[in-house]
Amino acid sequence: MERWDPGAAFPSIHYPAGRLVHAGLGRTADRWPERIAVTFEDETFSFREMDALSNAMARLLLEVGVRPGQRVGIMAMNRPEFVIALYAVLKTGAALVSMSTAWKDFELGHALELTEPTFVVHDSTAADLLGGRFKESQLIDVDASDFWTRLLDRSGERLTVEGLGDDAEAILVFSSGTTGLPKSVRHTHRSLSAAIEHWRSSLGLTEDDRFQIATPPFHILGVLNIVTAVAAGAQVRLHRRFDLDNLLFHAARDRTTLEMAVAPIALAMSRHSDLERFDLSAMRYIVWGATPINEAVARLVTERTGVRFMPGYGTSEVPVISMNPVRRPQLWRLDAAGIPVHDVVVRIADLDTHATLPDGESGEIQVRSPSTMAGYIPEAANADAFVDGWYRTGDVGWLEPGGWVHITDRFKEMIRVNGFQVAPAEIETVLLGSPAVLDCAVFGVEDEETGEAVIAAVQLAAGAGSSADELKQLVRTSLASYKQLSHVAVVDEIPRLPSGKVLRRTLKEQWLASTG
Repeated sequence: MERWDPGAAFPSIHYPAGRLVHAGLGRTADRWPERIAVTFEDETFSFREMDALSNAMARLLLEVGVRPGQRVGIMAMNRPEFVIALYAVLKTGAALVSMSTAWKDFELGHALELTEPTFVVHDSTAADLLGGRFKESQLIDVDASDFWTRLLDRSGERLTVEGLGDDAEAILVFSSGTTGLPKSVRHTHRSLSAAIEHWRSSLGLTEDDRFQIATPPFHILGVLNIVTAVAAGAQVRLHRRFDLDNLLFHAARDRTTLEMAVAPIALAMSRHSDLERFDLSAMRYIVWGATPINEAVARLVTERTGVRFMPGYGTSEVPVISMNPVRRPQLWRLDAAGIPVHDVVVRIADLDTHATLPDGESGEIQVRSPSTMAGYIPEAANADAFVDGWYRTGDVGWLEPGGWVHITDRFKEMIRVNGFQVAPAEIETVLLGSPAVLDCAVFGVEDEETGEAVIAAVQLAAGAGSSADELKQLVRTSLASYKQLSHVAVVDEIPRLPSGKVLRRTLKEQWLASTG
């Protein structure tokens, strides 16, 4: 195998000061004003149009009371209005709080308590949830009958916010841990701009590229895909929801040049009965992210389409960590998550002492990067997030001498379902709200369809009459669809250490033994 030189594809790059994230849209609109930026169903929007519309919406936000330094929520599905609002919020000098339309009231309440947005831009899917929490004057409904009239009545000329610097908050997304409810991840203009440069280079993205976004835009990858495409002058097609036939149809018709695939999308492609019917010859590669790659699935899709997979690795806290080298496809591998990109430094640390381990030894993957988050909310969560300036990913892996990153396990106990992180503590909080539940513990087991299935071990209170189906229904009505329980196992006792820590591994081993 050719020896890998880490500096060959990911050399150091320049991070100029003052390049605020939203200014990327203006630069691209000036350079390629009539190129298509966003396609949605049968609509297209040029970069010039997106720039003007976001300027107009920024003026609307300022008129209703948004001010620099505030936080503004966005709770909408994949649609052009999401992109317009994203840039509009940043152009006011406020920070964007990206919220999921799949959330239920419990999840929304927690997110709002953490981030305290003063205004929210939303679509009809979120109207009922938000209505009881905000005054009408604090909400902008993009599905309201007068929304586009209000927008087009305002000037599309650019506006400038004085005093906005690189270290101002740009975006807040949510990441789950295992010691509590989801945390908010704070990215500044500086860290997000670095992530844009890393992602743009890692994808080899240019103005000639076309790709699709079918995953929810509230996730860091959805936001990063949008702002990176804009910075590169690439065209994105937004899909309201994932539908494989629709995705493949447009990939063929639009001559899509690259595709993003979390595990369920790749698996669905491999099982598609008529996959060969779609002409994907314009596609350079498919990116596999969010979970370690399933080599058998990837190979089958490649055999059937001729399109290879390019694995990568990132987190909400450090969006781009490692990637297969896009410009050297002869080196692409399915057994590794690539090599550290640009100025990202990866080390493997001892799980107990955090001492740096030599190549080949397994430990926690820790990272330093210009794109590292500014920190969590709540602030108390930051104490365990870093050690000596290194971000602790919670993933266990090892490094080859040439820098290739291998991910083997996780000691942070989050569960990954369809590429999303699910915090056991969040589901446990809901279950413990039932008087029938004395104690419980939630864990994940491998699942071919979703990556991991969510299992709850439940100790029922004496005389409790609740069934497994009733507990599943409780979670179903409280949390988003990807956080639902696959199984409920009634146990005599939840095993814990003297400190109170749940022995999830013991429960997982017992579950696997009982299911054969």
